[in-house]
Amino acid sequence: MSEPPAHPVLETARLHCRSLEESLGGFRRQGLDRVADWGGRLADVLTGGGRLLAAGNGGSAAQAQHLTAELVGRYRRERRAYSALALHAETSSMTAIGNDYGFDHVYARQVTAHGRPGDVLMLLSTSGRSPNLIAAAVTARKAGLRVWALTGRGPNPLTEAAHEALCVDAGSTANVQEIHLVAVHLLCECFDTAVSALPARRAVLTHGSTS
Repeated sequence: MSEPPAHPVLETARLHCRSLEESLGGFRRQGLDRVADWGGRLADVLTGGGRLLAAGNGGSAAQAQHLTAELVGRYRRERRAYSALALHAETSSMTAIGNDYGFDHVYARQVTAHGRPGDVLMLLSTSGRSPNLIAAAVTARKAGLRVWALTGRGPNPLTEAAHEALCVDAGSTANVQEIHLVAVHLLCECFDTAVSALPARRAVLTHGSTS
């Protein structure tokens, strides 16, 4: 006897998981090198006194704030706190700027206020087309920040405005956001690993320069 057809709700869940598995496979093949590289370079920036600024809209804003919370707090193991700001969480600044200058400027003006040359601006967007994020990227580049974009399928306007981008090719916006969360966690993992390795690496560099 053939099996009865799956309940439509259960079949919906199965299809979503299948799409997510395919998206994750693509990310494993194409995105891990970029995440590991970002983690190592972010360790250099933050341990050297620099700062991470992060921003997004909607669900991407929540993911940006998740990233900064892991850096100011901790991801897995105990370590010192590092400077990281989720720009959308500055609600009074964001609403004042939006009211006075328009929503397209809510992040760019904060980048001008908080960003310094050598800092990193991380921008998260499933579409890669949000005008306020693109404006922030342009402002950050002019101010000497390094701009990294975590987006959906590329190329898109935000990848063009950023210095570097990690684009997730997925079947739905939900899958893009799910892979972005994986990327955020891996970035924190690689950051912590790089921070732990810094004293030994700097000792080797110092010894090499004086030998």
